[in-house]
Amino acid sequence: MSRPELPQTQQVQKVVEAVWRMESAKIIASVARMLRDVGQAEELAQDALVNALERWPRSGVPDNPAAWLMTVARNSALDVLRRRKLHQDKEAELSYEIEGQLQAAAPDLDAELEAALEQDIGDDMLRLVFTACHPLLPTEGRVALTLRLLGGLSTTEIARAYLVPEATVAQRIVRAKRTLAEARVPFEVPRAQELGERLASVLQVIYLIYNEGYSASSGADWMRPALCEEALRLGRILAELAPEEPEVHGLVALMEIQSSRARARVGPQGEPVLLLEQDRARWDQLLIRRGLAALERAGRQQQGLGPYGLQAAIAACHARARTADATDWQGIAALYDALAQLMPSPVVELNRAVAVAMAFGPAAGLEVVDGLMEVAALRQYHLLPSVRGDFLAKLGRMAEAREEFERAATLTQNERERTLLLARARG
Repeated sequence: MSRPELPQTQQVQKVVEAVWRMESAKIIASVARMLRDVGQAEELAQDALVNALERWPRSGVPDNPAAWLMTVARNSALDVLRRRKLHQDKEAELSYEIEGQLQAAAPDLDAELEAALEQDIGDDMLRLVFTACHPLLPTEGRVALTLRLLGGLSTTEIARAYLVPEATVAQRIVRAKRTLAEARVPFEVPRAQELGERLASVLQVIYLIYNEGYSASSGADWMRPALCEEALRLGRILAELAPEEPEVHGLVALMEIQSSRARARVGPQGEPVLLLEQDRARWDQLLIRRGLAALERAGRQQQGLGPYGLQAAIAACHARARTADATDWQGIAALYDALAQLMPSPVVELNRAVAVAMAFGPAAGLEVVDGLMEVAALRQYHLLPSVRGDFLAKLGRMAEAREEFERAATLTQNERERTLLLARARG
């Protein structure tokens, strides 16, 4: 009898990559709970991935590939615990718990076991989110580690997304894991008194990832959709894990509504299309509905809307307007007033200036912007001269507007944006 034809290695690799992208965070989180070490948990999860790449082309892809990877990784973690020989009573407890659940002879999990583990996995995922986004880490370390552990992105993919050398990303990830290990950061959801600060750090990381995708800070592309999709996926996961937190729903609402414009924001040649010039028929109505629903959930909480919720409410004003002329600019200006009181910052004030100009005329907006010209934080921010140039052009002060657009073009690192600004300078 001839042996059955082996699965093609490339097909198996595609399956493994797909499963890894979807399930790696759960696997790492589950193993991290056992070992209390995120770095080692990722290593064991990666070992399970390599094991699959070696075995599945010969044995075939199992019926439940995610469960297979989970079992192999958890069994490896149990071996580590045995080798450590720490706290014999704890080892016995873990051995009883895990060995009673896992089928070591054939690495596969049945449906009953999967259901039993689901609650633990949800808790483990929340712990992993808070660990990867720990405020002890520098911002770039939090972003890189989050994309690696929770997004399942490779070092190469992260480097490509942020247009930085792969070695730089690798160093950030290594340093982040080392910092967490040396500081003995507990693998847990923060206690009540720490939750606000830690949640703010988590939301900031997701927001930074999304913003880099929505308006790329450098390079040849106006947008990096993969980063937007990854941030939105992480936000949706967090909303399921922390359903009582209004700012989580506020951030998800903001990302859903902003993402609805993605197809309309880029022209046929990849050029930027600004908000007031977009074809609103191309806005994704499903994403808008999802965003409005998330915004409603955020508003149901007693705390009221926070900074992300207010930004989502601003985005909702645009989403509800069928045409640019129908936009409720006075309502948007009022929301920016509320946001500026809740989260005062020069960037919020600059955005408020745009709303004021649209609601009350470019001279009113210019007055707000002129008050920001000496703010140190905005001196190298290209959108300040860009916005000022727009107001000056609307007031007919074309020579001054040209200078502002040219200055903005020298400050931006994004090639598409530079081209747009220089075109505006030429009139």
